[in-house]
Amino acid sequence: MYTRLSLLRRSLIPPATLVRTGAVGSRHKSTTSSTGTTNPRSLSTAVAAESFLNGSTSNYVEDMYNSWLQDPKSVHVSWDTFFRNSSAGSAPGTAYTPPPSLAMPPPNTVAVSSLVPMFGGAPASSGAINEQIIDDHLAVQAIIRSYQIRGHNIADLDPLGIQSADLDDSTPMELIYKSYSFEEKDMDRVFKLPATTFIGGKEKRLPLREILSRLEEAYCGSIGCEFMFINSLEQCNWIRQRLEPPKVKQFDLETKRLILARLSRSAGLESFLARKWSSEKRFGLEGCEMLIPAMKQVIDKSTEFGVESVIMGMPHRGRLNVLANVCRKPLEQIFSQFAALEVTDDGSGDVKYHLGTYIERLNRVTNKNIRLAVVANPSHLEAVDPVVQGKTRAEQFYRGDNEGKKVMSLLLHGDAAFCGQGIVFETFHLSDLPDYTTHGTVHIVANNQIGFTTDPRHSRSSPYCTDVARVVNAPIFHVNGDDAEAVMHVCNIAAEWRATFHKDVVIDLVGYRRNGHNEIDEPMFTQPLMYRKIRTTKPVLDKYADKLISEGVVTEEEYKQVKDKYERICEEAYVAAKQVTTIKYKDWLDSPWSGFFEGKDPMLVSPTGVHTETLHHIGKRVSAPPPNAAEFVIHKGLERILKSRLEMVENRVVDWALGEAMAFGSLLKEGIHVRLSGQDVERGTFSHRHHVLHHQNVDKATYRPLCNLYPDQAPYTVSNSSLSEFGVLGFELGYSMTNPNALVCWEAQFGDFFNTAQCIIDQFISSGQAKWIRQSGLVLLLPHGMEGMGPEHSSARLERFLQMCSDDPDTIPSPESDTPVKQLHDINWIVANCSTPANYFHILRRQIALPFRKPLILMTPKSLLRHPEAKSSFDDMIQGTEFKRVIPEENGNSNMRKLIFCSGKVYYDIKKARGERDLGEQVGIARVEQISPFPYDLVKAEAEKYPNAEICWVQEEHKNSGAWTYVHPRMSNLLHREIKYAGRPTAASTATGSKHLHLKEQNQLFQDAFA
Repeated sequence: MYTRLSLLRRSLIPPATLVRTGAVGSRHKSTTSSTGTTNPRSLSTAVAAESFLNGSTSNYVEDMYNSWLQDPKSVHVSWDTFFRNSSAGSAPGTAYTPPPSLAMPPPNTVAVSSLVPMFGGAPASSGAINEQIIDDHLAVQAIIRSYQIRGHNIADLDPLGIQSADLDDSTPMELIYKSYSFEEKDMDRVFKLPATTFIGGKEKRLPLREILSRLEEAYCGSIGCEFMFINSLEQCNWIRQRLEPPKVKQFDLETKRLILARLSRSAGLESFLARKWSSEKRFGLEGCEMLIPAMKQVIDKSTEFGVESVIMGMPHRGRLNVLANVCRKPLEQIFSQFAALEVTDDGSGDVKYHLGTYIERLNRVTNKNIRLAVVANPSHLEAVDPVVQGKTRAEQFYRGDNEGKKVMSLLLHGDAAFCGQGIVFETFHLSDLPDYTTHGTVHIVANNQIGFTTDPRHSRSSPYCTDVARVVNAPIFHVNGDDAEAVMHVCNIAAEWRATFHKDVVIDLVGYRRNGHNEIDEPMFTQPLMYRKIRTTKPVLDKYADKLISEGVVTEEEYKQVKDKYERICEEAYVAAKQVTTIKYKDWLDSPWSGFFEGKDPMLVSPTGVHTETLHHIGKRVSAPPPNAAEFVIHKGLERILKSRLEMVENRVVDWALGEAMAFGSLLKEGIHVRLSGQDVERGTFSHRHHVLHHQNVDKATYRPLCNLYPDQAPYTVSNSSLSEFGVLGFELGYSMTNPNALVCWEAQFGDFFNTAQCIIDQFISSGQAKWIRQSGLVLLLPHGMEGMGPEHSSARLERFLQMCSDDPDTIPSPESDTPVKQLHDINWIVANCSTPANYFHILRRQIALPFRKPLILMTPKSLLRHPEAKSSFDDMIQGTEFKRVIPEENGNSNMRKLIFCSGKVYYDIKKARGERDLGEQVGIARVEQISPFPYDLVKAEAEKYPNAEICWVQEEHKNSGAWTYVHPRMSNLLHREIKYAGRPTAASTATGSKHLHLKEQNQLFQDAFA
């Protein structure tokens, strides 16, 4: 492409213009006499035979000539004169005569008229100078482009100097000027610079030697940039303008002193901690101390652009330093974490290098207030990435920050994890999705060039650990972590990029790890050569201090004062920390909910029933096409669905989809934001929801009924996600952490698929409150049920969620009026398997009605979505009604021989089988809708109605699955009666893939249940 463009540009030069033959790099030297005249031998060209005419320039000249033939006035007067003389038979070089001049032609110049083909004239003899001029000019362009594309491959990025950051020590052929047939003798020739580079500054022409020197400085020094894969010329030129101009990396004296002060604090804290707690694991930052000044620079620059809140996620390395020197967490609180002190609030806590924080403070550089949050995270590297993005997106949403100008995310990574963990890829792929974008994230990789003990040559197949970022066209700036000013320059570019284009950007801070994986680990076992080099490598603080002292920016005494000042601050905090006798986990909360808990009765649940008029209004709105839009064409099948919904509303009944819509709609009416996310949730996996109606004839024309219920309602967001569970569930968890007055739901396509997000469930949702005092009301909707659809479309692994419940089966709560609420308060999450739309309606609304927040794990139906009996009356949803933890047998009698307890869809199967066997008078069926926390009071009350009945738990899952292992010890301890089991036998697979075997198992289940 650049070849064609350069030829077109060249063809636009007027015929009389003088151009430097050296500027396009002819390898055939034009011989010039001592008087400055050009040797005619090099200029007598046979124009008709000139291969120059084969390029796009000849096409242009021919177009000009054809235009001149039609109307001589349609071209410039210089072309008119030229074509007239050429047609009259003028010899080459004489078709156009410039005005007389007494000045001698500049050295190495030639009239361009001699380079332009003649029309109608006699052919000239021969000569290849024009071809060589073009070839050499294109060669210079190719060299410039090669440095822009491949310069990073030979950049000086490794502070240790022992390996290339891209794992390849060779120099690409494209970066060797001799590959383009240039010789040393060509180095002083002057070339005109193309528009695709800014290395000249205000200069338009440079010698080849200077061109190469400036390219080396821009792309092969301490900064290596990957950006030429970006498919936007504007963005590529934007980056070139910030890397290529001369002296672009220079800083004033005040900035240099600030860098030194920040670097001294970063290194000073690690040094202090190493002295005071030499045998403690703290995952220090030694070897990559520039991370702290880098983060502060990104934050400062972003604050200048209007950012008011920065949400950060990071691994454990350097976390204490970030908390202290970036967030300014009080040092005495950090130091007290090293002591075994008593905890005064609830929770089990976490190790100090996993904790988060939330700080509001004044940014002293910009004099603006800034809010900083570091999200708590587990040891599972990169798992926090989507959580940070969800929290960021939520804060942008509630602030009305639709362009991400006020709230941004800053993610820190380790080199091995960044390329090794798939969640990084999933998170990147959320970056430009309309309902998931955070409008640009700044990623900083603290590149230790090693993963625990694994050499990078054995931990990745790509040249760089950052190559995953290329999939979203994020520019990647590799920078030597021991070049402090280069790091600052890159941070300025990254912050400005994010503010300008609102897209992701990556800073690869290449450093090293001075100690082992932790402070008590011995790295010489596995990396002896690397650590021998590290032992002799001067710390970056000393390197930068020496540089500034040599430049006269600071004196040795001033440098010593900077270090001593921070040492005194640490010592004072250390003394203060010794006076601390207790610690509070709430001091480390990353997502405080200001005003939510104040003034509330912690045991008072608001009503979940609503007015009949509300149900009617919502029901009619979600059962109708867009009002006043007769031209909105709806699918015929959908018209039937809407019609049947309207009939249900008129009959005062709801099915599952309508019950859900009424739960959402009534919350929206009350000002509660509702967000539903997941794969195919807009329509619903089973084509039951239809919360987004699509015009059948117009692309992207949609209507969302729940967004158009009331003029003053809260916003409703329903979004089909990317095909990701780990990333999207983490995102929704982060979203739910931001505002307690919102219902955030994530639905799995099938319940089986949640296990690809198991890390989020185990490390964040199940244990998040216990570890980090962080509540969440996130709802997981997991389609579940054994319906002969095979192992991967049957079970949502109910047993796993129940196993992680924190209630004790041997502790039966006292039967008091507020016991059900206390159970909810004390449990880590709620697990339910509803069997009626009304109960589904109430349990969703109860998430907001509770005076606290708990995650809700909900087994949702598949076949019940259209089951004729799985419907509820408005009477079960109006004011005065509530969620039923247990639904008792409706037609029981004291003489029943058997009482079956079950949960979920299997109730309808058992009920049908009981009817077929005419056992309605002998066998009762009670449904446990809320499995955890276990409804001891209601189960006991139901069992006491039938003192002579045999108690049996029936489930459709296998015996080692489902709720059996959870309910059995609790029912036994509660009732002191034998609890029999009826269901599938134990199995390794969740379900059979054979329809025949499925039906056989189902029949056996019924036989066991009614035996």
